[in-house]
Amino acid sequence: MSDALAHFDEASFKSAVSGTTPVLVDFWAPWCGPCKAIAPLLAELATEFSGKLVIGKVNVDDHGGLAETYAVRAIPTMLLFKGGALVDTIVGMQSKDSLKAKILAKI
Repeated sequence: MSDALAHFDEASFKSAVSGTTPVLVDFWAPWCGPCKAIAPLLAELATEFSGKLVIGKVNVDDHGGLAETYAVRAIPTMLLFKGGALVDTIVGMQSKDSLKAKILAKI
C-alpha cells in the first residue's frame, strides 16, 4: 500500500472525517481479494487528489466497530465524507475511472 493512503483507527477516523477536507474511507480486510485489487487504484487516486481529498483505509478485522457503525456489510466498501457528513457509499470493486467520477461528483 502507498504512503499516500492514511490508515485509520477509531480516533484518527473521527478526526479525519470531521475535518474540512473530503475523505474517502476504504473498508477492507487482508483476506479480501477485491480489496487487494482496488488498493493500487486508491493509491493512484490519493496521489491525483492530493490536497483535495484524503483517502484512507479501515481494516474491518481490526476496527469492526467502525464497520458496524456505518452498516458496512460487504467489502470493499468506500464511504465518502464531506464536511463531516456521509455523502456517498460505493460498494464493491470499481474501475479507476468509475471511482474518480463518483468522487468528482460529490466533492
